[in-house]
Amino acid sequence: MNPQKIKVGIAGWSYPDWRGIVYPDSKTDMLSYAAQFVDVIEINSTFYRPALSWDSQIWLNRTQNTDDFFFTAKLHQDFTHNGIFDEAFINAFKEGLSPLMEAGKLRQFLAQFRYDFDDKESHRLRLERIAGLFAGLCPLAVEVRHKSWQEPGAVQFFKELQVNVCNLDYPIGPQSFNPQTLEPIGPHGYFRMHGRNAEKWFSKSPRDEAYDYIYSGAELDDMLKKMKRLAEGCQTYTVIANNHYRGAELANAIQLKAMLTGIKKRFPEGLLIEYPELIEYAENAILF
Repeated sequence: MNPQKIKVGIAGWSYPDWRGIVYPDSKTDMLSYAAQFVDVIEINSTFYRPALSWDSQIWLNRTQNTDDFFFTAKLHQDFTHNGIFDEAFINAFKEGLSPLMEAGKLRQFLAQFRYDFDDKESHRLRLERIAGLFAGLCPLAVEVRHKSWQEPGAVQFFKELQVNVCNLDYPIGPQSFNPQTLEPIGPHGYFRMHGRNAEKWFSKSPRDEAYDYIYSGAELDDMLKKMKRLAEGCQTYTVIANNHYRGAELANAIQLKAMLTGIKKRFPEGLLIEYPELIEYAENAILF
C-alpha cells in the first residue's frame, strides 16, 4: 500500500483552548499555521452556518503556500439532522463553497448523522435526497452511528447510493454502529477519530470534555494497521482527527503522519510541551 494514498488531517482549526498550545500567540493566523502540519482540514463551521464565497476565498488565500493541501466540509445540520431542504438555502450553501470546488481544493463532503438516525424508510429517503444534491459536486462521505446500518440490506443500500461510509474510532455503546468490522463502502474512504473518552461521551458532557482524549502510540499503531487495510480497497483515503481539546487532534494527526511515513515531523512547540510523549516523533525535538 502506497502511504501517500492516506491523507491525514484535523477537524476545524479555530479553538480558543489552542492558544498557547498550538498557536504561539494571539496574532497567529490560525488556519495558515495549522495547515502547515497536515494534509487536510475538515471545515466544521458549515454544519452551523453556510460559508460565504468570501470565506472560501479567504481560506484559499491563507493556504495557497501549502503544497497539496485540501479541505473537506461538513454538510449543514438542516440537511442531516432536521431533514430540511429549502432550495434557496441549498443554493446558498453550494455557492458559498464554490471557490474551493472550482480551485479543486474541496475534495469531499461529510454528512454526519445523530445516534438515533437509524435505518428506516424516511431516513433512507433523506440520504437519497442528500446524495442527489451533493454527491455530484464531489465525493460524499456518510457518518452514521446506529447499528442498524450494519445490516446487509443497509450496506447494499449504501453501495447502490454510491456514497462513502465513514470508518470511525469512538466509544461504542449497545446501539452503536461499528464500521471497523466492515470492508470499505465507496471508493473514497473517510476515517474519523473521535477519541475514546467513554465516560464523558455517554454522559452528555460538554463538547470539550467529550473530546478530551490523546491517543497513545500503541493505539495509533493499531488504527494505522486498519487504515492501511481499508485504504487498499479505495482510490483515496482521508483520516480526520476530531479529538480536538487542547490540540490533541493536531498532535495525533502529526504523530500519525510520522508513523505512516517513517519520517519525523515538525510539531508546534507548545504541543511538545503539552504532550512530551510526542518528542520521539518530532524532528524539532532537539529544542527540548
